[in-house]
Amino acid sequence: MPPSTVVIGVDSSTQSTKAAFVDATTGRLLAVGRAPHRVTGESGARESDPEVWWQALGEAVAAGLRESGVRASAVVGIAVAGQQHGLVVLDGAGRPLRPALLWNDTRSAPQAAALTGALGGPAAWTARTGSVPVASMTAAKWQWLRENEPYAAESAAAVRLPHDFLTERLAGVAATDPGDASGTCWYSTATGAYDAELLSLVGLDEGLLPPVAPTGATRIGSLTRVAAARLGLPAGIAVAAGTGDNMAAAVGLGLGGAGLLDHPVLSLGTSGTVFAATRTRPASSAALAGFAAADGTYLPLACTLNCTLAVDKVAALLGLDRDDAAPGGEAVLLPYLDGERTPDLPAASGLLTGLRHDTTAQQVLGAAYEGAAVTVLRALDEVLLACGLDPADPAVASRPLRLVGGGARGRTWVETVRRLSGRPLLIPEAGELVALGAAALAAGAASGRDGVAVAVGWGDCEGAVEVPPMERDLAAWGRVTAVLDGVTGTGSPG
Repeated sequence: MPPSTVVIGVDSSTQSTKAAFVDATTGRLLAVGRAPHRVTGESGARESDPEVWWQALGEAVAAGLRESGVRASAVVGIAVAGQQHGLVVLDGAGRPLRPALLWNDTRSAPQAAALTGALGGPAAWTARTGSVPVASMTAAKWQWLRENEPYAAESAAAVRLPHDFLTERLAGVAATDPGDASGTCWYSTATGAYDAELLSLVGLDEGLLPPVAPTGATRIGSLTRVAAARLGLPAGIAVAAGTGDNMAAAVGLGLGGAGLLDHPVLSLGTSGTVFAATRTRPASSAALAGFAAADGTYLPLACTLNCTLAVDKVAALLGLDRDDAAPGGEAVLLPYLDGERTPDLPAASGLLTGLRHDTTAQQVLGAAYEGAAVTVLRALDEVLLACGLDPADPAVASRPLRLVGGGARGRTWVETVRRLSGRPLLIPEAGELVALGAAALAAGAASGRDGVAVAVGWGDCEGAVEVPPMERDLAAWGRVTAVLDGVTGTGSPG
């Protein structure tokens, strides 16, 4: 029998929109509707039309209604989790003035470097925002727009993040949350508000920005009649503030003040990320993004641009199946096909070295896995330090690493991370963690409860496949980090 109350969690990612229909009482996933996006651009440019996101949201909700078999009248709330950092500029009628600049658009690297220097260097930025500007951050993209398309910047009546744009379309109310706002580099995690000096630095009027709700589960309004007619849902249902995709994944995993704190997560998707929820405000590491979480805690996070898609591209070039790989041997491949964010190498391309006559295609593919995995695993110690933990403490070093994202379902990805980290792995059985986290925020908005507490109560974050640790492959680690250190001119954290 269909449940009497249902919530919808929307995952609006780089490549697609997913709408998860979830039993608001038990957390049971009923169906996931999907619709694709289109990303355009070359030579560092990555853009999407926000109207396509809105259309895809409608298509995904319609598909979810069909597949779940639930009555539209059973839906009581909706929340959007969106790709972080994207810059959306709107006219006075709420229409996009141009395609959105996406998180992986690297054209704003010069502007990021200039902003870093203008405030006095990385330490000045981390003290205020927890993060140092890189090409991914929204402030750098806004500065790029001002310099390269001044008409669009001057004409903007509103500046939004991707999830803000969709939330406003649902509720007719401008709103964001601390989590997604903390990825802009104009929001201060120290004060929990927009920073007037930083806004002045980038020439942005705070009046163009949405108000910041207390949490991602805050009810910021109700579904408008226009949006309800577009989506086939009842008008008046709760619309949550929503959050960024990484913050929603943390909620879906039960990470936060009402759940699990100081336990690391590695997400393997288009990007590779490592993060943990903590009560300690990150404010000292230039290697991390010191984000806020959706529930009032913090989410120190390191993100790489090149992960599963980059490795799949190498597999395609070699004519191999993605799991037809072997350890790289002497070969080292840094698969930085889209530039890189961590380390900050926006103009980088792929680098292959160490080839021998006996190097096989399978080893080259394995080297791509190793290069991508080492790149994101190097930041794990930084995340633990940001949580106030000592990475060398045996109790911390043996703490399980939760492995999520599409790569967590891939045999070679799991074995590569296991071999290079030396840690036990936990692979949550629940899929679609971003959408499930958004659904928990929607349930929180509908009931007035904490979103993380909702997710923990559902229990979806509890079941996991346990993968025991193995002896760490320090030889492979050393080969990759030696090449990486030669490229960046830095030392390896080990």
